[in-house]
Amino acid sequence: MKTRGGIAKSLSAPPARLVRGAFFYLEEAMQVAKSSPGELIRQVRSEASKVVWPTWNETVRTAIMVLIMTAMLALFFFAVDSVFSTIVKFLLGLIG
Repeated sequence: MKTRGGIAKSLSAPPARLVRGAFFYLEEAMQVAKSSPGELIRQVRSEASKVVWPTWNETVRTAIMVLIMTAMLALFFFAVDSVFSTIVKFLLGLIG
């Protein structure tokens, strides 16, 4: 394998070509691993077993933090909107 810019390229891989009108390169032929449905299910189960689920307390704490941050952002945007609304009303009052 040769590396160029940190990306490993196979010596037997076909060269990439520029697609007219696009800003990216496409491979001439993509090498896709073929596997049976049974093998796919085994791989999915293997990957799913690696997932670490949060505990109930972590989930509750995270939900409470989301609610607090949402309320704080709502108040912040309400204040900013009120200030801008007041400024626009004042400027429109000067015109008419």
